[in-house]
Amino acid sequence: MSSPATQRSFGFRTWGGRRRGAGRPPAGARAGTPHLSRPSLAPRFPVHTTWRMDRAVWNLRTRRCFSALSRAMYAGATRCGIRLVHYAVMGNHVHLIVEATDREALARGMKGLGVRIARALNRVMKRSGRVVGDRYHARILRTPSEVRRARTYLATNAHKHYGFIGRDPYASEAPLVAPRTWLLRQTRL
Repeated sequence: MSSPATQRSFGFRTWGGRRRGAGRPPAGARAGTPHLSRPSLAPRFPVHTTWRMDRAVWNLRTRRCFSALSRAMYAGATRCGIRLVHYAVMGNHVHLIVEATDREALARGMKGLGVRIARALNRVMKRSGRVVGDRYHARILRTPSEVRRARTYLATNAHKHYGFIGRDPYASEAPLVAPRTWLLRQTRL
């Protein structure tokens, strides 16, 4: 007589384990930034970050939202281990070029800036709750041409999204704080 353990089927399992399509589905309409460990960051490299706001947040390119957002960005420009050098505000997302000493300082600084932005926008909208819709997307800029392209992208992104011609009033043309990295100091638009 065979035991129940030996009568077990040795067929393939249909659940569990690592496989394509496994895991929790995205909470919103689109998948966000994956929860992977971020690459290490050297202090000599600036970082282009993008934050998507929650769907309930008003259009960021209105006077009252932008004034609260810009006050929060100026107040947090040199706090929590980051230096916010450039920004571009779109309707539902924000592009930033920041400097940080390492990836932990970048994460801490972006979290602090995110809290500051969330409080300011919630105060304007007279509500409480989530403002930043997802984790920030970060791209480390390692060459002068990458920095030049990122700065040009921030300056001309309104043309892509809204057909806006000329200088974008919702993007920083001059740096908020003086950059410390050689790449941002030497690269011009």
